[in-house]
Amino acid sequence: MSTSCALTDAACRLLDDLRQKRPLVQNVTNYVAMDLSANALLAIGASPAMVHAPEEAGEFAALSDAVVINIGTLSKTFVAGMMEAARVAGASSKPWVLDPVGAGATKYRNETIAELLALKPTVIRGNASEIIAVARVAGFFHEAAAGKGVDSLHGTEAALEPALALARGLGCVVAATGAVDLVTDGARVARIANGAPIMAQVTASGCALSGILGAFVALTPDFFAATVAALGIYGVAGEIAAAGCAGPGSFRVALLDQLAGVGGEALRARLKLSQSAVEI
Repeated sequence: MSTSCALTDAACRLLDDLRQKRPLVQNVTNYVAMDLSANALLAIGASPAMVHAPEEAGEFAALSDAVVINIGTLSKTFVAGMMEAARVAGASSKPWVLDPVGAGATKYRNETIAELLALKPTVIRGNASEIIAVARVAGFFHEAAAGKGVDSLHGTEAALEPALALARGLGCVVAATGAVDLVTDGARVARIANGAPIMAQVTASGCALSGILGAFVALTPDFFAATVAALGIYGVAGEIAAAGCAGPGSFRVALLDQLAGVGGEALRARLKLSQSAVEI
């Protein structure tokens, strides 16, 4: 069996597992993303909790199956909740996902990322410019990343070297998402060519993907396969949703509908992915 077929089979199994187990995913996420992230998780079959107050974020992390930390709208209170949730997730051997929104934009944002990296995220997911910036903050890559707010000015192939450096240096999985998504654990690289351009016109669609990624990493210790599954399934759902919508508003609704309805048949017919090994 080819590696791409094996990853497709794994994605189908993990989607079935998710809908049976309904993992509880704690999202310490930004104000813009809360609604879509929660509804996307519910649609695909997981259980979301939007818990960010530092007084309870750590306690709730211990109860959750996975934690997602999104730095989109930073404040002292949000950062304190992020640190507490990440610390407890690590101490409890719970997987946690870092979405470094706007990495590289400000000193405060970069300092927050550095503190979170020290707590060892399971998966880092961002656009290409964010991944390049995170690798620079971590000291693994020295080219400055050019971003435009939270948007990427790089294709994902430009993020391959920094993504590999991050994955190897931190022992995590790194995903750079864009027209073609790139996923690596430092030894393997997968590319996923699903999705639709209109997804970039709906704010928080990437943040919602990070929430869904949290649900998948809760299901298996193979975090590479879980990340590929989450990105592939989200891309296929977006692709189908885009085919029948009139614009960004109707696409948002259609995306939730397709996340609820997507299954193995659509994945096997539509999933466009490849995997390769890289030299260590």
